[in-house]
Amino acid sequence: MKILVVDDEKNILKLYKAELEDEGYDVVTANSGKEALEVFERENPDLVTLDILMPDIDGIRVLRQMKEMRPNVPVVMLTAYDYRDDFSVWVSDAYVVKSSDLTSLKSTIKQILEKNQQK
Repeated sequence: MKILVVDDEKNILKLYKAELEDEGYDVVTANSGKEALEVFERENPDLVTLDILMPDIDGIRVLRQMKEMRPNVPVVMLTAYDYRDDFSVWVSDAYVVKSSDLTSLKSTIKQILEKNQQK
C-alpha cells in the first residue's frame, strides 16, 4: 500500500515516512500543496495524509482537488490545531491532531485501508 504524506515541515515528513515505512507501507512525500497534487497524480497513492496549514495552497483546497481527481482515495487530515467543529464540512475520511506519538495516525490509516479492501 502506498501512502502520500504531505507536510511543509521537513522533520515531520522524515518522521512520518520512517514510522509508516516501519509499518510496511510504501511512502512518498510532498512538502507543499502544489507538489502534493503533482505527486498524487503521478504516484496514485492508496491513502493520503494531508497537513491543513501550508504556505502555498492550504490543505483544504488540496483536499478538494484530490477528491475531484480521485474521490475514492482516502485522505486523513493532519493539523496541530483542533478543528473538530469544522471537520463535519470537509470531505476527508478522517482527522488526526499531529503528535510525536503516531499511534492514533497509524491506527486510523490501518482502519481506513482495511475498510477499503473490504469494499
